[in-house]
Amino acid sequence: MGANKSLKRNYVYNSIYQVITLLTPLITMPYVSRVLRADGIGVFSFAGSVVNYFVLFASMGIAAYGRREISYYQDDRAKRTMIFWNLKCLAAINVSVCLTLYLTLTEIFSGANFTIYLILSMNILSVFLDVIWFLNGVEDFGKVVIKDTAVRIAHIVFIFTFVKTKADLPIYVFSSVFFPLLGNALMWSFLHNYIDGPDFKSLKPFQDIRVIWMLFVPAIAVEVYTVLDKTMIGIITEGTFENGYYEQALKVARVTLSLITSLGLVVGPRIGYLFFNNRKEEIPHYLYISYRFVWCIGVPMCLGMIGISDNFVPWFFGRGFEKVASLIKISSFLILAVGISSTTASQYLIPTKRHNIFTMAVAVGAAVNFTLNIFFIRMFQSYGAIAASLIAETAIALMEIYSVRKEISLTKILLCGKNYYAAGIVMLAVVYMTGKKLAPSLVNTFAMIFEGAFVYMLMLFVLRDWFFIDNAKKALSAVKKRLHV
Repeated sequence: MGANKSLKRNYVYNSIYQVITLLTPLITMPYVSRVLRADGIGVFSFAGSVVNYFVLFASMGIAAYGRREISYYQDDRAKRTMIFWNLKCLAAINVSVCLTLYLTLTEIFSGANFTIYLILSMNILSVFLDVIWFLNGVEDFGKVVIKDTAVRIAHIVFIFTFVKTKADLPIYVFSSVFFPLLGNALMWSFLHNYIDGPDFKSLKPFQDIRVIWMLFVPAIAVEVYTVLDKTMIGIITEGTFENGYYEQALKVARVTLSLITSLGLVVGPRIGYLFFNNRKEEIPHYLYISYRFVWCIGVPMCLGMIGISDNFVPWFFGRGFEKVASLIKISSFLILAVGISSTTASQYLIPTKRHNIFTMAVAVGAAVNFTLNIFFIRMFQSYGAIAASLIAETAIALMEIYSVRKEISLTKILLCGKNYYAAGIVMLAVVYMTGKKLAPSLVNTFAMIFEGAFVYMLMLFVLRDWFFIDNAKKALSAVKKRLHV
């Protein structure tokens, strides 16, 4: 079953899903920024960082473990059924404990923002309803996109209809948790194609708890430098504005980053399938193609964000968010650092059961991030938080590759990106010079984007980059078939 599915089609589906997931806040961001202002967004960001700790412990390492195990048994319905219901039983236990603890602490400590924290408790319930990891494991991405798109559109309409003033912050928070919860619930309608109902007498939710915990440790570490940043900014700066700036800058970076990390969710199950079926000689081919893809897509995204940020931020976010432009310039390098580390982890270390390497690298990265945050946030506020995250992500990527240096060559990874570095630098120079002459506006930003894309692609043709040219030809051929040319 798994070997016959199209990686390219699945990548397109999953990219659409990831982009839609993040496009919802991006589409609504200009409107929400003007209505709620930086301090309102900061309140939501800080409260969200708190509830995410409970979501983390409720989800444990279930999604990562489940996705990997399901990829191994894509041809065995009975085994898939057993794995799924064991993990759902474990999730139900975790959610019950974490939700009870969260609601108790919210009653005691939440203060004036009690309503916000109460609404966010729905995020913990979403952990049980989440089945995206299962559908990823069986390499079924198309169905997810269709239903999720409908839910996201409804979410966008809801925000523009009901969020009108700063006092509507609770309504905005409700929409941010309710619609993802609804999306997860709707995904259950696909499960009958892959699994049967549970046999409650044979359920063993703690059967593989040791391995799940091994995958949970890096998840805890990841939380340190993706969520703890927001908590520390709120505590150290003793305000909400810096969190508002930080939140908006990261949302922009995540949208572009999703195009790269989505490849790992597609290729990871395929590599797991090959590994489990003892076809290990085929793995390096997929892996090095993935690294080349990271450079090909990541470099223009990274440098392009730097080039357009000064033109983009003023009209997109509105007055009071000028600092976000500088934050975007720093955070854009996360695209490359996370792209490389995510490729190594999700496409090689986890599918081939190298959890210890993944855990060690992420734990060290989290320690680096936490330590730097203590000093950097105090000195540079939100600038310091993003700089600390960038250093930590780079450290993780280098540690992962160094740990498997006999199988994965860092030199080969870097060299396969040389054409993209050259094309990206030329693109940045052209876009930067254009930006100095143009006033901030929607039209001018898009003109800069199209100009940058044209220069970048032209440079790759001049450099005769085989990867880009080959995929461009395939894309053109597919379009011609669609148009019956």
